[in-house]
Amino acid sequence: MKLFSRLYLAASLVWVLQSCGGAGRNDNVDSVQALNDSLASVDDAAAEFAVDAANGGMMEVQLGGMAQEKARSQRVKDFGNMMVRDHSSANDELKNLAVSKNIALPDSVGADKREHIEELSRKTGREFDEAYIDMMVKDHEKDVNEFEKAASNLSDPDLKAFASRTLPTLRMHLDSAKAIQEAQRKMMNNSDRPGAVGK
Repeated sequence: MKLFSRLYLAASLVWVLQSCGGAGRNDNVDSVQALNDSLASVDDAAAEFAVDAANGGMMEVQLGGMAQEKARSQRVKDFGNMMVRDHSSANDELKNLAVSKNIALPDSVGADKREHIEELSRKTGREFDEAYIDMMVKDHEKDVNEFEKAASNLSDPDLKAFASRTLPTLRMHLDSAKAIQEAQRKMMNNSDRPGAVGK
């Protein structure tokens, strides 16, 4: 019976993603949320957390890769590398957990995250560095808040434990992003002073 439900889940997910894929800019996050309403073996809050975490994690990996290529500062490139490494690992753990709970996860970022990716893709150099780090501070503040709620409130013990295990890494990411942001502001203030070198 378990095998049948997993096969049905996989077939349904493929159908949903393919049927929505014609537009090219489908929001499969909404599609999998609807699918989870009928198939997931966890409550709605747990399934929604898993989908949101997967959506955010995929964005972090894509933006981290972009930072490795486009950033001017080595510190920002290194931060991007950390995002790819840590969020890829968390994404893999979440995927395995989702399979065991019959939770369908999106295979690409939703429309809201895609907008962030497209916005950053148009920036270069120092403008990219500043916009990327500002986005990482805001995004990780939101992530920490959501994972804290999940670690406290989710009814599913496995997803609750995943949130708890992931929280220290998210907090470290937030601290790192804030430190880079502060360094960027200091550098900007120094370059704005009259007579500053390179102004």
